Amino acid sequence: MKAVRVHKLAAKEIERLDPSVRVRIAELLDLIAHGESLGMPLSRPMPVIATGVHELRVKDASGQYRVFYYTKVKNLILVFHCFNKKTQATPKKELELAKKRLKELL
Repeated sequence: MKAVRVHKLAAKEIERLDPSVRVRIAELLDLIAHGESLGMPLSRPMPVIATGVHELRVKDASGQYRVFYYTKVKNLILVFHCFNKKTQATPKKELELAKKRLKELL
């Protein structure tokens, strides 16, 4: 089982979400930590950020949310960004912020 480490600002972003969304994110991260390989529609690779980065895709009545995580560290999953997705494409500012936070954790 891998441990999950969350960037402090990503933790604040997740804390602001509806409790049902937070629970779903926690459930999905727990599956990943236990070795499950999630595919679409729950998760997809995000090589535009870095090799080994994926996004969790969580949807509820209040919106669509994305959580970026990195799996290329032995025995560790790094969660480094969470945001409410409002457009078809991931906004460039969200991608740049994600890259910055991943570098901070690595």
